[in-house]
Amino acid sequence: MEKVVKNGKVAVLVSHGYGAGWYSWHGKKELLYHPEIVKLVEEDRREEITEELCKKLLNTDDYICVLGADGLSIHWIPQGTNFRINEYDGAESLQTLDDLSEYA
Repeated sequence: MEKVVKNGKVAVLVSHGYGAGWYSWHGKKELLYHPEIVKLVEEDRREEITEELCKKLLNTDDYICVLGADGLSIHWIPQGTNFRINEYDGAESLQTLDDLSEYA
């Protein structure tokens, strides 16, 4: 799986806007990290993130929900960090194991 890594940190795509999530609505792990999607977000070209583009990137004809693309942001987390994407009403958040240990 392709990922963007800079200074030992991995780019993870998360959609914080309410209504539709990114990963939580399509479930395609590759799209959490895909370099082409990361580049489009970095360049503020989210409108170019379409279902057709994602199908091409994943070489699939399966439906891929991209409604959360307009709210995408990049979280840079250290390589090897375990995390999960939480979703509430379409708004996603990234939670690491370190985040959970704050409550232990």
